[in-house]
Amino acid sequence: MKIRAIHQSAVHAVGLTVRRSLRSPCPLLKGRRAGAMPAKAWTDDALMALPRDGYKYELLDGQIIMSPAGFKHGDLCSKIIIAIGNFVQPRKLGRVCDGQTGFRLSRGFKRKTVLSPDVSFLSRERVATIKAPEKFVEGGPDLAVEVLSPGDSLPKTEKKVGRFFRNGTRLAWIIDPVARQAFVHRPRTAPVIVSAEQALEGGDVLPGFRLRLRKVLG
Repeated sequence: MKIRAIHQSAVHAVGLTVRRSLRSPCPLLKGRRAGAMPAKAWTDDALMALPRDGYKYELLDGQIIMSPAGFKHGDLCSKIIIAIGNFVQPRKLGRVCDGQTGFRLSRGFKRKTVLSPDVSFLSRERVATIKAPEKFVEGGPDLAVEVLSPGDSLPKTEKKVGRFFRNGTRLAWIIDPVARQAFVHRPRTAPVIVSAEQALEGGDVLPGFRLRLRKVLG
């Protein structure tokens, strides 16, 4: 999913102020002037209280970022969630989450970071360690899935995936709908390209899971 930076500026939402460097207009920014705000002001409650305005808000090293997405992106993500969910639920392997679930990443960052993959899977063992399910998840998911939107940068998305790996993620898929292929990432190994006629496999994260990429891409 495409990530656009919001350097911190005057957006008053739940009593907080953020700044963004986007050419496209945002209703929250109309009539506001830019003004700096310390990154430490972003609490969990403040992040969760940001408006539901069609954007996904994340916090990267103390800086708010937004990632709007279109219909096709959401449709692909929902297909992946359904496919993994249909495999996971009857086997009681864990939980599948959508792109609104935040994961707090601490390794490799000086400031607070909460990122949200488009789709994520948490094993049963990981779920059992979550003490406050209404809050952000500590560490990366076992499986992180990113679906590229038009204009997305693959290197930038791979960098995001790398941040998840530094915080415990074991498997990641980056799906490119335009090129009709996916990139399978594992820790400390080169990515593997999967064509539309091949299948995404769960490996040791989801043993036995196979999803032909063509079924997702249509």
